Amino acid sequence: MSHDFNFQRRETFDTFRESKGVKLPARAVVDFAFFPELEKPDWTGISRALEAAGYRVSRPDAEGEEGEELIASTGPIPISAEEIWKYEEAATKIAIRFDFYPDGWELDI
Repeated sequence: MSHDFNFQRRETFDTFRESKGVKLPARAVVDFAFFPELEKPDWTGISRALEAAGYRVSRPDAEGEEGEELIASTGPIPISAEEIWKYEEAATKIAIRFDFYPDGWELDI
């Protein structure tokens, strides 16, 4: 099954429409979350590919150990739906090559 980038883009733009009136910073670091689909994911491969594209990669967990979620961070970048989508789409295209799928984003402020 192919990834629905149009749906993902709509979600990002809807987030901005729904947050109308919320004071957002002009620039911030943005964290994109990805989860693996495979039982034995290629953590090294996806991390290297995202880092080569300029993202900072981490696997946070509540107990301080590596978790089952990968965070790809970028920025600080200008905060707008268009700018976030540009980086979100690029990171997602890399992630899906390794069978990781997006689970949203948040501002790291």
